[in-house]
Amino acid sequence: MAELQRPTLCCCRKVLTVPGNKSCEGGRSLAHCRLVDVASASNFHSFKLRHFHLDLHLNFAVKRITGWQVLELTPVQPGVQSLILDTHPSLLVHSVDCKVPGASGAPDVVLSLTYRIEPFTDYGSSLNISLPAAVIRPHRAFRVTIRYTTTDGPAIWWLDAELTCGQTRPLVFTQGHSVCNRSFFPCFDTPAVKSTYSATVRVPEGVTVLMSASRSAYSKQDRVFQFSMEYPVPAYLVALVAGDLQHADIGPRSRVWAEPCILTCAVSKLGGNVERWLNVAEGLFGPYVWGRYDIVFLPPSFPIVAMENPCLTFIISSILESQEFLLIDVIHEIAHGWFGNAVTNATWEEMWLSEGLATYAQRRITTEAYGDAFTCLETMFRLDALHRQMRLLGDNNPVSKLQAKFEPGVNPSSLMNLFTYEKGFCFVSYLSQLCGDIERFDSFLRAYIEKFRFSSVIAQDLLDFFLGFFPELKESCVAQREGLEFERWLNGCGPPLCEPDLSAGKALTGPVQHLCDLWGMDAPEPQVISTFDLSSWSTFQTVLFLDRLLDRSPLPQGIKNPFQVMSLLSSCYSALLDDMNAEVQIRWLQIVVRNSFYPDLPRVRSFLHKHL
Repeated sequence: MAELQRPTLCCCRKVLTVPGNKSCEGGRSLAHCRLVDVASASNFHSFKLRHFHLDLHLNFAVKRITGWQVLELTPVQPGVQSLILDTHPSLLVHSVDCKVPGASGAPDVVLSLTYRIEPFTDYGSSLNISLPAAVIRPHRAFRVTIRYTTTDGPAIWWLDAELTCGQTRPLVFTQGHSVCNRSFFPCFDTPAVKSTYSATVRVPEGVTVLMSASRSAYSKQDRVFQFSMEYPVPAYLVALVAGDLQHADIGPRSRVWAEPCILTCAVSKLGGNVERWLNVAEGLFGPYVWGRYDIVFLPPSFPIVAMENPCLTFIISSILESQEFLLIDVIHEIAHGWFGNAVTNATWEEMWLSEGLATYAQRRITTEAYGDAFTCLETMFRLDALHRQMRLLGDNNPVSKLQAKFEPGVNPSSLMNLFTYEKGFCFVSYLSQLCGDIERFDSFLRAYIEKFRFSSVIAQDLLDFFLGFFPELKESCVAQREGLEFERWLNGCGPPLCEPDLSAGKALTGPVQHLCDLWGMDAPEPQVISTFDLSSWSTFQTVLFLDRLLDRSPLPQGIKNPFQVMSLLSSCYSALLDDMNAEVQIRWLQIVVRNSFYPDLPRVRSFLHKHL
C-alpha cells in the first residue's frame, strides 16, 4: 500500500488533493498557486484587486502629478495583516486611509493607516501598509485610499515644447512596460494581476488627455477628463498621454490622434487599412473585445517603436517615414488585442507568451491581407536579425531561452530581445506545423483566447490546452519528440530548434540574395549589377539587402584601389538611399562606417544631426 500523503495548502489557501492532481479546489493550476514574480515586491497572492480609481492633477509648470488612488480589494488569505504594493522613490506618499463601517449603524469611520516605504530594487520600492483587524474580513471587500505626488519616474515622460513634433506646447506620456508604472501609481506591478480601473484627470486649458480606457468623457467647463476601463488589465497596460492632440476618424471604431502638424500625414498613411486589419484578425482569432482601436502618434523621444496599450496604441511618429514598417507595427499591436492584452503572460520570465504569439498572429494577418510572399520576406528580415543577435551573444547565452529565468533585482526590461519575439514565433509556428493544418491551428487559437480571455497564463496553460485540443498529438507524444522536445524549446539556449519554410517568399527574397552575392565578389560586374533596380524594391527588400551587406562588411577590397567596391556601391546607391526612410539610411551609413569609406562620412554627420 502506498503511503497516504496529507493534503497541503497552496498560495490561494485552497486545499490541494494528494500529489498527482494538477489543480486546487479553487480551480487554479498548481503552477499558478506557486507563481512567484521576482520583479514585484507586492503580496498580490493575498488579495483580489477588484477595481482601482485614479484622481489626478497634471501640473506641466513643475512637471508633477498630484492626486489619490482608491483600491478596492478582497482578502483571499486568512491572517493577512498588511497590504504591500509596488512603488518607486520618485513617488511620494502623503497619507493612506481606509473606511470601515461604524458601530450600530453609525456612519463609516475613516481610519488613518500606518505605512512604511522599504527599498526593493534599483527600479522600485515597496509600500507596506498595516491593516487593522477591523478592515480585514475574509472575502469581504474594503477600500484603501493613497494620496501621493509623483514627478519624473521611469514611467512618466515630460516633454518641453521644443521636444514635441509641433514645438508649440509641452506634452506628457507614460510608458508602463515592463515594471515602470509603479512610479505612476502604487500597484501590484505584475502581469499576473488584472483589474478594471477608472480615472479622473484635471489639466490646464487647451490640453487633451487620452488613456488606455474603453470609455471617456470630458467636461470643458471644469477641464476634467473621465475615463473607465471596463475590462480587466494588468498595471503595465494603464497609459496616459496629455498635450496638444487632435483626432480624425479612420474607421467605425478607430481614430488617429496626433499633434496638429502630423495628423494629416498620419491619416493619409493609414487610410482605411486599420478596419481592414481588424476584420482580418477577427476572422482568424475571434471578436475584438476592446471596443475602440485608436492610435496616438508620439514625438520621436518615445522610447520604443510602439506599445499595445488597450484601446489606444502608442506609436512613434518617426515611423510615418516608412509605410511598410508602419503597417507591420500597427498590425503587431492589433494582434496584441488578443495575445498579450486579452491573454497575458503571468510573469516577465515568459514574455514570449505575449510577443511570440502576437508575432505569429501578426504574420497570419499579413498573409491573409498581403499574401505569403510579403510575410515570408518580413519574416526572413527578422530572422536574419535574430541570428545576428545570436552571433553577438553566443549560443549558450541564457537570455536566448524562452523561459528566461532572472534573479531578484534584475529589471525585466533588460530581457526584451528578439528571442521573445522570433524564437517564440518559431515555437508557435512549430506547434501549427504539428497539427498539420493552419486553419485547424487558427481554431485552436480562437479556443485558447475564449478559454483564457482576461486572465494571465504560463506556458503550461498554453501547452496543456494545445495537447488537450489535439488529443492525437498528445497520444503520439509530440511534446517529447527527440530534438524538438517542448521542454528544450522553452529552456534550451541558442537559436530556434527549427524555422518555418519561407520558400513562398522566393520571388521577393531571391533577387536580394542574388544581388548580395554579386557584391560579395572580389570584382563586382557593374553591367550585371545595373540590371537590379532598387527603386522598384520594397523597403523590406532594401533593408534585407543592406543588412546582408553589413553582415559581410568590411567588403572585399580591390588590389589597386582599396575602396573599389565601396566606391562602386556609393555611385550606384548613395543618392537613391538618401531619399529613402531612416530605416534604410541608417543601414547604408553603418556600411559606410564599417568599411571606413571616408567620402560618404559627411552623410553620416548629416543623418545624426537630423535624427539625434
